[in-house]
Amino acid sequence: MFIQTETTPNQDSLKFIPGVAVMEEGSAEFLDAKSALKSPLALRLLGVEGVTAIFYGPDFVTVSKDPDTAWAVIKPEVYSILMEFFSSGQPLFRSEEDRESAGPQDTRILDTDSETVAMIKELLDTRVRPAIQEDGGDIEYRGFTDEGIVQLMLKGSCRGCDSSTVTLKSGIERMLTHYIPEVKGVEQVLGEEEAIALDEFQKLEQRLQSKEKEKKDSSMAQYMSV
Repeated sequence: MFIQTETTPNQDSLKFIPGVAVMEEGSAEFLDAKSALKSPLALRLLGVEGVTAIFYGPDFVTVSKDPDTAWAVIKPEVYSILMEFFSSGQPLFRSEEDRESAGPQDTRILDTDSETVAMIKELLDTRVRPAIQEDGGDIEYRGFTDEGIVQLMLKGSCRGCDSSTVTLKSGIERMLTHYIPEVKGVEQVLGEEEAIALDEFQKLEQRLQSKEKEKKDSSMAQYMSV
């Protein structure tokens, strides 16, 4: 077995192509050990020091790392794990229930969907998703607001990528607004983990700004007392 690699727009994500099917339907993402319990392969890959996320596409596995770890350190072990797994013929998930729950059918058209929502899902599934998966990522439909905003979550290599805003605005938004007049725009929805991380970052930033202000006020007070 020969496993190929492809770079993605995100320098901290690499696309590994084993030459066999990975996900027969849908996609799956694993951001921590708890979610990876459903898939032995994801659990092993997340055990590699420096690896932060795993994404399964139709015929590829995207591995993401932290910025401080070099690919030269990670790649050999990732190669070894993927080679051993796909050569063994092991199932990707521990059970059929785990497989179904790991891969959300977000663009499946429901009887309750309006004509507009059905068109949005159709375009996302047939036009947008294949292009994004070429870059080792995916999108997940999260809703359509009364204001005409399509809510999407970026996954895989697109998560945290510097070009994700360009992808949303210049690519997806332009296409959806062109074909569907009811669509007024597209916005990115953060996952639970990202929302928590962003909230913690904002709190840290506020504390640092508060300390800086106290320092300036103290310096000013000392200057005025002289």
